[in-house]
Amino acid sequence: MNRMVRTVQGVLLPVLLATSAPAADIKVVPGEDALVRAIQSARPGDRLMLAAGRYAGGVFITKPLEILGDGQVHVRGPGQGSVIRIDAPDVVVSGLRLTGSGSDHQTIDSGVQLTKKATNAVVRDNLIEGNLYGVDIHGARNALVAGNTIIGRRDRLMNRRGNGVYVWNAPGAQVRDNKVRYGRDGIFVNSSKKNSFRNNRFESLRFAVHYMYADDSEVSGNVSIGNHLGYAIMFTSRIKISNNTSIGDRDHGIMLNYANSAVLEGNVVRDGGKKCLFMYNANKNVMRDNHFEGCPIGIHFTAGSERNKIVGNSFVGNQRQVKFVGSKDHIWSGNYWSDHSAYDVNGDGVADQAFRPNDTMDQILWTQPSAKLLLGSPAVQLIRWAQKEFPALLPGGVVDDRPLMTPTLAPEANFTAEVQEQ
Repeated sequence: MNRMVRTVQGVLLPVLLATSAPAADIKVVPGEDALVRAIQSARPGDRLMLAAGRYAGGVFITKPLEILGDGQVHVRGPGQGSVIRIDAPDVVVSGLRLTGSGSDHQTIDSGVQLTKKATNAVVRDNLIEGNLYGVDIHGARNALVAGNTIIGRRDRLMNRRGNGVYVWNAPGAQVRDNKVRYGRDGIFVNSSKKNSFRNNRFESLRFAVHYMYADDSEVSGNVSIGNHLGYAIMFTSRIKISNNTSIGDRDHGIMLNYANSAVLEGNVVRDGGKKCLFMYNANKNVMRDNHFEGCPIGIHFTAGSERNKIVGNSFVGNQRQVKFVGSKDHIWSGNYWSDHSAYDVNGDGVADQAFRPNDTMDQILWTQPSAKLLLGSPAVQLIRWAQKEFPALLPGGVVDDRPLMTPTLAPEANFTAEVQEQ
């Protein structure tokens, strides 16, 4: 019996000692397969401190580790697969330059790829450049992608490139303080929930944020400049979209497509190519204290968008403030309209006359664009004068019964510094 106890102790003691050994800081110097060997020999919880230089990528991490560089570390993949693939919890990748992924959309070749096992992964302060995808969060819960510069590829048509950050079925993911340029979409989210995307900067992309089937999440404090579309929120409910900026985006600053019960607050859209805000079958949303300026159309809502609360917004210098065709009145109460000539006799900040941004001629022009040739004719001017003097002649549409005399949001305070930042 004593011999059996001694034998069991002899087997268990080395195991216990190994598992209780403290995590170590391991210095790694460049060399052939140096990073691969260091990962293989490291114990769970070790920190690999990479010296400046070049390392071979295409590595697969299956234990909790920290891979740390000082900004002078270049990990280059072999041109296939992902540069770093993480298949373990609590892994940190920081301070690296990552290049050389493959080009396969089927395997989502990325600078960093997080599998379902990569719970609590941290990808921070890296330069992720020229890969098909930047970071792929593929089922990993509570991942953090922060402070990275992600520069996508430009050697393909835009729709055939990968995304800066791809989030799929990754509850609790946070993507913040990143700069994303080129590639396809800055952040593409699909079938996820309870995510947060904050304070990112997007340039030269298709969509800055592309959001599908991703409920109960937040998109706030982001800046979109010169993209095809700023914030595309689609097939999603209960999302908060606040304090974002869109400047010079080609099509729409913000799009709500089958998006319901969202809150849009404090956003600034300026100088868009087509529409500041486009709503398509978007219902029960709250839009307050947003600023829409310098677009051909300030807001276009259609396809049964109903029960939306639109209050405290500023529509400034848009060629057409609202595009809406309907047979009944929709009351928007308490917005600012730069083209509303009105008086405020009692000085309460509310105009003394209600405002209708559209009339019968607008509806004719939307359905028959060639009628623009008649805009300067006496007949058109007479119709518009008659509608102004006799409101009963007006069709259904948007009515602001308490239009404001001054804008509600000073946009310069929100985005001047962010736009100038490089």
